[in-house]
Amino acid sequence: MAEVTITIGGREFEVACQNGEEHFLQSASMMLDREASVLVNQIGRMPEGRMLLMAGLMLADKTAAVEDQARELTARIQTLEKELADARANPTKVEVPVLPEGLTDTLAELSARAESLADKVEETL
Repeated sequence: MAEVTITIGGREFEVACQNGEEHFLQSASMMLDREASVLVNQIGRMPEGRMLLMAGLMLADKTAAVEDQARELTARIQTLEKELADARANPTKVEVPVLPEGLTDTLAELSARAESLADKVEETL
């Protein structure tokens, strides 16, 4: 077992943890210290137990909010995955109009014939 000294709210504590897990303990204690420091700055000196309790409750509140957000995002992901699966199972048919090859040339030729006929009609009148 490793012994680690952590600081929370300006107070030092000796805490034991499994070997190799010291960095996790340090990270967790830094989160708790941030919350405790906010309390100490706002309220001032308070009993150790109350400071730890309040800081823990503040972290729990933040954790609950993150868990709620994670649940909402998970539900949204599941909805989108279902929509994607449905779209793959039932693809929407999209028709794109395509002009047949040579249609432009044929229309140009018909236009030229019509103009020629119009010219002949004008000459005879």
